Amino acid sequence: MRIDLHAHSNVSDGTQSPERLIHAAREADIDVLALTDHDSTAGWAEASNAARSEGIVLIPGMEVSCRTEDGVSVHVLSYLHDPEHLGLLDEITKAREARLTRAEQMVDRLAADYPITWEHVLEHLAPGATVGRPHIADALVKLNVVETRSHAFAHILSGRSSYFVSHYAPNPALAVDLIRQAGGVPVFAHPAASIRGRTVSDRTMGEMIDAGLAGLEIEHRDNSDEGKAKLRALADRHCLLVTGSSDYHGAGKPNLLGENLTSEKALARIEELGTGTKPIR
Repeated sequence: MRIDLHAHSNVSDGTQSPERLIHAAREADIDVLALTDHDSTAGWAEASNAARSEGIVLIPGMEVSCRTEDGVSVHVLSYLHDPEHLGLLDEITKAREARLTRAEQMVDRLAADYPITWEHVLEHLAPGATVGRPHIADALVKLNVVETRSHAFAHILSGRSSYFVSHYAPNPALAVDLIRQAGGVPVFAHPAASIRGRTVSDRTMGEMIDAGLAGLEIEHRDNSDEGKAKLRALADRHCLLVTGSSDYHGAGKPNLLGENLTSEKALARIEELGTGTKPIR
């Protein structure tokens, strides 16, 4: 079986609708796909209908955006959680609202130097989507300010840019705990992705494990080889499940569906641990 447990639709920062994402998964010979939009489950229903039609097993999920006390960005994948769990939902709503305010502030800063408006950004936002820097990047591409979304993130929209504005995000250990409370399975996304910026300290990793972290996404293009080796040793030491995924975003990133895969054994463990909702078959 070809199992890819990290993919995004245009409900967050992917470029395809949930339905089109499922079609793309079928074209890539994916048997099991997890929809993991940032801080949103709004695409679950559409993806579920498409998955049934295409004969693909859908793992309903979400990618929770977090930040440590010292400012390190952390993403925690949540599989099979209850989308109506109040504790998790309240925290996600708080983060989504903060991200909206942040995006508006960044556009205001950019407008002083580039011909961009909030309306330009909204053109790239699907109904119900979580607004974020990728949508600002897409607006900058359309305005010919940058060539690609990746170029925008490397320069104008990077955390080192004068246009950057931070926003509220939950502590990763809190997110892990809330995902567990919601019956979900928390897996640390691309934890050794040093090319994205700073990675978490041993202390933060320990706090996440103590809070109930279930697994590590090790096979991911952004994890360094050295980091992967350390993560495998950590997974063995703490009996954490190991996943591999594409982190597919459609045309938003070069990542290809199925370029990294998860084992059937790991998927079975996720299904065993997840009690908040069920896979769509």
